[in-house]
Amino acid sequence: MSLAGRRKSSLAGAGAGAGADAFGAKHAVTSLRKGGRLPVYVASVFFVLCVIVMYGEDIRSLTIEPLTRVPELTVPATTTGGGGGGRQVVVPRRDISASEKPAAALHHSEQEKPKHAVTTTKTEPAPVAVVEKPPQSKVAGTTKSQKKTSKKKAKKPRRQRAAKKTVVPPALGVPETCDLSKGRWVFDNTSYPLYREEECQFLTSQVTCMKNGRRDDTYQKWRWQPKDCSMPRFDAKLFMERLRGKRFMFVGDSLNRNQWESMVCLVQSAVSPGKKYVSWEGQRVVFHAWEFNATVEFYWAPFLVESNSDDPKIHSIQHRIIKADTIGAHAENWRGVDYLVFNTYIWWMNTLDMKVMRPGAKSWEEHDEVVRIEAYRKVLTTWANWVNDNIDPARTSVFFMSMSPLHISPQVWGNPDGIRCAKETMPLLDWHGPLWLGMDWDMFHQAKNVSRRASPRVPITFVDITTMSERRKDGHTSVHTIRQGKVLGPEEQADPGTYADCIHWCLPGVPDIWNLVLYTRILSRPALQLE
Repeated sequence: MSLAGRRKSSLAGAGAGAGADAFGAKHAVTSLRKGGRLPVYVASVFFVLCVIVMYGEDIRSLTIEPLTRVPELTVPATTTGGGGGGRQVVVPRRDISASEKPAAALHHSEQEKPKHAVTTTKTEPAPVAVVEKPPQSKVAGTTKSQKKTSKKKAKKPRRQRAAKKTVVPPALGVPETCDLSKGRWVFDNTSYPLYREEECQFLTSQVTCMKNGRRDDTYQKWRWQPKDCSMPRFDAKLFMERLRGKRFMFVGDSLNRNQWESMVCLVQSAVSPGKKYVSWEGQRVVFHAWEFNATVEFYWAPFLVESNSDDPKIHSIQHRIIKADTIGAHAENWRGVDYLVFNTYIWWMNTLDMKVMRPGAKSWEEHDEVVRIEAYRKVLTTWANWVNDNIDPARTSVFFMSMSPLHISPQVWGNPDGIRCAKETMPLLDWHGPLWLGMDWDMFHQAKNVSRRASPRVPITFVDITTMSERRKDGHTSVHTIRQGKVLGPEEQADPGTYADCIHWCLPGVPDIWNLVLYTRILSRPALQLE
């Protein structure tokens, strides 16, 4: 066949095929027309085209990203306190693009989680002030500041959230310029004593003079009246509200423990029965007030610095030796306390010279004899430096109590026939001028100067209780106390020259007034409340 013939044949075939297609379409249309279905067909095609135009983007998204949605995750937010568990935070769902990891990555083990993946953390209670865990209903709850920072906390669990700070205004109006140490004792059998001996279960036998045989109770009924202002009556509920969530600690010798017992008896009436108790924890004895999440504590450190007399039960050592420049072992227990009340005096009065351990010494035998006032200055400097370097003045208030006097020389107050402080029943009411009771006034002024000047960053309040206490020769435990753990019997009580304790004080009594001074100073100042 020729080339022209082949082309003609091909064209003829193509024409025949086209003719067949046209015939088929015509036949189909004719069939639709005959059946009346043409409008329905056109409408269906038009509807499909509209759907494609209107929802094309969504259809495309579904074809590219089928079923790649992250389910909602519930993450417990941490709270301060115990009961009730953590608050639930719902993390919204979001689409994951093709460049991100699939949702299955969220189900990997803890070790395989991506660095920035949302994790579920266990809710842990924040530290609280009391040693024992208080009832959960009293300390649980989430504050507003915690709600604001909960999501940030979940992303960076190691970062500590900043506590909300609220300034609490003063509850009292006694000015700092009023010298509470100058005044007089006024008999007041209406509003005193501030509590009753038999109603305070936390008093030790060392100070329960009435229980131990004292017959007169006049010593309980004296009120201190400052010269230029007045001190309020102690309000236990008001004071415990100020201490809510806080720690109050006395640090020092047995006279500070005497004052601690007084404070416990003053505040315990504000705490419900069954929600308060005392525990011994090494060198600390702690009064727990559960419903206030607060503690009132005493820490045994008779020289403030470390010494060979630091055992709270076995410390009757004849040769007392101190480490004048070492305070760390004690001071670790003072961190985080909101109110610190220090003292150190009576344990210095045995000798005119002190045994001071040499720097770098390995045993107590390696010590030197140092003049008492010089050793005292070194110790107070060590203490003040620690306060200045470690205390946050925005949180912690620091006080230093002055010396509590001894009454062992009755001829000084005009009673030549007296025996120490025994059988004294009245204060010195009309005495003018100084009393030479054997006080070391050089140590008094050293403590006052160091408290006021040695810690420039942290204010230290020097509390002068010496002058008011000098007049109270009647307030000591005398022969109505204990010796070697046993209450003195009739035979010992008949020998006051040997057994009278003219250092410590009966309770209720003089230390209540010391605490009233602290109460007045604390509540007359604004306070920073951390939430």
